[in-house]
Amino acid sequence: MRLAYRIRLRQDPLAYIEELSRASTAGVMPLPWGGWCVRDTALAQSLLRDPEYHTGGSVFFGGLLPERGAQMELGRAVRGLMRAGVPRYRAALPEAVTALPTASRWPDAGTRLVHRCLQDVLLHPGTPASIHELMRQAAHEGVAVRSAYVWQRARAELVRARLVAAVTEEAHRRRRQPAREPRDMLDAVLAVCPRARVPDRTVAALHLMMFRAIMAPVSASLAWSVLLACLHHTRTVPWPWSVDHVVREALRHRPVPWMLGRTLPRAVELGGTVFPPGELLSVCPYLLHHDERHWDDPDSFRPGRWAESGGHGPYVPFGTGPFSCAGAAVAHTLLTESLTALTQHARLAVTGADTRAVMSEGNVPRPFTLHRTPAPPAHPTGRR
Repeated sequence: MRLAYRIRLRQDPLAYIEELSRASTAGVMPLPWGGWCVRDTALAQSLLRDPEYHTGGSVFFGGLLPERGAQMELGRAVRGLMRAGVPRYRAALPEAVTALPTASRWPDAGTRLVHRCLQDVLLHPGTPASIHELMRQAAHEGVAVRSAYVWQRARAELVRARLVAAVTEEAHRRRRQPAREPRDMLDAVLAVCPRARVPDRTVAALHLMMFRAIMAPVSASLAWSVLLACLHHTRTVPWPWSVDHVVREALRHRPVPWMLGRTLPRAVELGGTVFPPGELLSVCPYLLHHDERHWDDPDSFRPGRWAESGGHGPYVPFGTGPFSCAGAAVAHTLLTESLTALTQHARLAVTGADTRAVMSEGNVPRPFTLHRTPAPPAHPTGRR
């Protein structure tokens, strides 16, 4: 990619993709860094429903788990584990929120919060403490959510390598003494990865991949929800919206996925043009969520729209079709539970805010400070 494009993406990736879209008259526009983006909403929806676009395996797994059947089985196993772990996550939230300082630096504080509440689902308490510590470092030091800075990525790579080595040994130990039922995400991965076909190190790499696939979108979306709601409601009274509507609007206004892309395994015809096998064809959720032909006042952050019956366009914060996020519903639950705990009996305000995204694996908020002030409990009517 040319340096000029890198600079524009670094400054404001969402504004840049909007600028490219406005400058194009075609339904499918070429991207300066290669590949194509379907900018027309109707064509994008048609593509996402096209079975030819979804043939082959998911590129998410790369060469780690090439068979589509195994990919789907792993997705279901992890989704089931996460759903079963929601009560534990909910129970851990009050203590984790109370431990936050009055002023905390986000989105990093949100990543640490999510990890603290998920740690026993990721690795059960009986796992060696040294591996739990490496997982904590992975959540705190840029492995779970990739840093935008090169020096931080170099440090994170060291933590990642140590974590994969430790989980490889743990996978080998567990295969000698398998659990009857999955106790954590590593057991879930092992249950669908037979030793004859999937070596221990690949199991560890898949565990890390699923860890990052959960942590990055949940923590980034939680940070966007906090940031945008606080910026659009600065009074001391509680927010006028439900937590669910705040989360939905944050996922619409600042969807974490940058592009939903596929390298075409077969030729696909779209809008009168045939794209050959090997071409990278993508849909941008941000463009779909800000199309004024389908959304009322799309550029405004307005959680109240979700209480209205009309004015809603295509909504794909977790993708759609066969390759959409298997845990989308669980992720939404974790977000609403987290935001509920943060706002309960407290006033939230932010400083140092900037609504431009940073490009990581997706659209991540720039650093800001969250000020959380406990609110006095409400007194019964007529009594002090």
